[in-house]
Amino acid sequence: MGIARKIFDEMPVRDVVSWNSIISGFLQNGEHGKAMAVFSEMGRSGVKLDRTTFAVALKASAGLGDCYVGSALLDMYGKCNRVDDSLRVFREIPEKNWVSWSAMIATCTQNDRLFMGLELFNEMQNTGGVGVSQSIYATIFRSCAGLSASDLGAQFHCHAIKTDFGSDVIVGTATLDMYAKSGSIGDAHKIFNSMRKHNLRSYNAIIVGYARCGEGLEAMLLFRCLLKSNLGFDEITLSGAFCGCASIKETFLGLQLHALTMKTVFGTNVCVVNAMIDMYGKCGALFEATSVFNEMIYRDAVSWNAIIAANEQNGSEDNTLPLFSLMLQFGMDPDEFTYGSVLKACAGQQSVGSGKEIHGRIIKSRLGLEPFIGGALVHMYCKCGAMKEAKKIHDRSDPQPMVSWNAIISGFSLLQQSEEAQSFFLYMLEGGVKPDNFTYAAILDTCANLATVGLGMQTHAQVIKQQLQSDVYISSTLVDMYSNCGKLQDSELMYEKEPKKDLVALNSLICGYSQHGLGEKALMVFEEKRPEKVNPNRTTFLSDLQACAHKGLLGTGMCYFHTMQQEHRLEPEIEYYSCMVDLLGRSGKTEEALGLIEGMPFEADAVIWRTLLSICKTDGNVEIAEKAASCILQLEPDDSSAYILLCNSYADAGMWGLK
Repeated sequence: MGIARKIFDEMPVRDVVSWNSIISGFLQNGEHGKAMAVFSEMGRSGVKLDRTTFAVALKASAGLGDCYVGSALLDMYGKCNRVDDSLRVFREIPEKNWVSWSAMIATCTQNDRLFMGLELFNEMQNTGGVGVSQSIYATIFRSCAGLSASDLGAQFHCHAIKTDFGSDVIVGTATLDMYAKSGSIGDAHKIFNSMRKHNLRSYNAIIVGYARCGEGLEAMLLFRCLLKSNLGFDEITLSGAFCGCASIKETFLGLQLHALTMKTVFGTNVCVVNAMIDMYGKCGALFEATSVFNEMIYRDAVSWNAIIAANEQNGSEDNTLPLFSLMLQFGMDPDEFTYGSVLKACAGQQSVGSGKEIHGRIIKSRLGLEPFIGGALVHMYCKCGAMKEAKKIHDRSDPQPMVSWNAIISGFSLLQQSEEAQSFFLYMLEGGVKPDNFTYAAILDTCANLATVGLGMQTHAQVIKQQLQSDVYISSTLVDMYSNCGKLQDSELMYEKEPKKDLVALNSLICGYSQHGLGEKALMVFEEKRPEKVNPNRTTFLSDLQACAHKGLLGTGMCYFHTMQQEHRLEPEIEYYSCMVDLLGRSGKTEEALGLIEGMPFEADAVIWRTLLSICKTDGNVEIAEKAASCILQLEPDDSSAYILLCNSYADAGMWGLK
C-alpha cells in the first residue's frame, strides 16, 4: 500500500475512481483507520462522492467500532444534505462522544440548519461528561456568524474563555470571524489585537470584515501589516483587499494591488479577478474593468455580474443589455444580481420595452417571487412611468419589500403626482408597514412640491420619534420642504441643526430666500453659511444669480458670473445667461444684454430671447425688441406671446400708429 499511496499522491488529477481505489486498498489490507482518513480527505477535496465511495467507507468504519461507524454515517448523510437521516443515526448511537457531537453539529451548520446546531450544542452541555473541542467551537461560531447573532456569539465567546480555549488560535480566529461577519467590527479588532499569535486566517477574517463594513482604509492598513509579517496571502486576502479599495473608491491603490496580484499565481484566479472587476467598476474605472474582463480565460456567472454591474453603475446602460445577451449566449444562467443590474439599466434608459422582455425571462426562470427581484421590477416600472404595472407587481409580492413601497412613492413623486404619492403613503401606514429613512425623505419631497406644510410637520414629528433626524438625506429634504412652504426660519433652523452640512441643503435654503423675494438674505446665507472646504456647484450659482436679478444687484451678479468660470471652472449654461440677461435688463443695460446673448458659445433659445423682449418694454428699446421678437418667431412661429410683448413695447414707446 505504501507504493500505491505514493503513486496516488503524485497524480496531478484525481477523479472519484482513483479515490475509491485507494480507500478500497486500505480496507482490503485491514487498515480501516487509514481508509477513513483518506475518505475524509476526499470529502475536503471537493470531488463528488458516489455509491461505491459510501459503500467502501461504511465497511471501513464498521471495523473501527460503533462510535466511529455512527460518526462516519453522520458525515456521509451530512455530505448528501440529508440532515434528518443524519439526526436519526445520531439519536441511535448508544454512547456519544465529542466526535459524534462534533460531526452532528457540523452537519447542521454545513446544511444551513444553524439553529438546530446551536440547540444540539446546548443539549451536549446539559448531557454532561462530554468535553468541548476546537472543532465544536469553530462550528458554533460559524453558526452565529451565519445568523449575524453577535450577542449570542458573545455568550459562546465567554464560554470558550471559561473552558480555557480563549487563547487558542483556531477558536480565536473563528470568534474574530464571527464578530466581523455580524457587523461588530470593533469587537473583532479587539480579539485580533488580543491574539498572541496571528495566522493568515485571522488576518483574512479581519481584512474581509473591515472591507464588508465599508471601512476600506482600515482593511488596507491591515493588508499592509500582513505583507510585512511574511505570512503571505491567498485569494481570500486579495479579494478582501480589492473590496476595501472599492469601498473607499481608491483607484490608484487598486492599480497597485492589481500589479501585485499579477506578480503572483493569483493573477488568473477567477475569484480574485472578479473582485478586481468589481473594484474598478465601483471606482468609476470602467475602461480598466472592461480590460480585465476581456483578458479573462475563464469566466463564471459572478464575472458577468461584475462587468454588467460596472457598466450600469457608470452610466453605460447602452452596453449593459448587450453584455446580458452575450452572457446568455455563453450559456450562463442569470441570477437575482444579474437581473437587478439589468433592470436598473432599463430604468436608467426608461426603456419599458426592454424591461418587459427581461420581466418575461424572469418569470420563465421562476425568480419572479424573489423579494430582491420584485423590488427591482417595481423600481424599473416606476422609473419608466408605468405605475399601473408597478402596483400590480407590488400587490402580488409576498412579502412586500420596503424598497418596493419606496419605489412607488418616489415614482409618483417623479411623475409630479404628489397627491397619489401621499395617498399611497397613508395606505402603507394603514397596512402597518413601518417607513424607513427613504420613505420619509420621499414624502417630505412631495410636501415640498405641494407646499403642504401640515403633513410635512407631521412627518417631521415622526422622523424625530424614529430618531432619523441625523440622516443627511432627510435633513436636506426638511430644509427644502420648509423652504418651499415659505417657512424660511424653520428651514434655516433645520440647516443649522444638520450634523454634516452639504450643498444640497444650502442650495435649498438660498433658493427659498431668493424665490420669496429675499435676495439679500439669500446672498448673505451663501457667504456666511457655506460649509468650509466645500465648493459651490452649478445649482448654488444659479440661485445666487436669481437672487441678484430679483434685487437688481448687477455688480454682485457679474462677480458671481465670472467667479464660477474663472475660479471654479464651471461653464455657464443657458439658464445662467438668461439670469444675466434679466439682471442687465433690470439695470437698464439692454444693449449689454443683447451683446451677452450674441456672444454665447451656443445658439440662443426662445426663452432667453423672450427674457430680452420682456425687459425691452421697461427700457423702451424698440429696435432690440423687434430683433428679439423676430428671433422668437423664427424659433417658434406659432408663439403669440412674442406679438403681445412687442405690441406692449410699441405702446410704451408711443408708437400707436404701427400696424
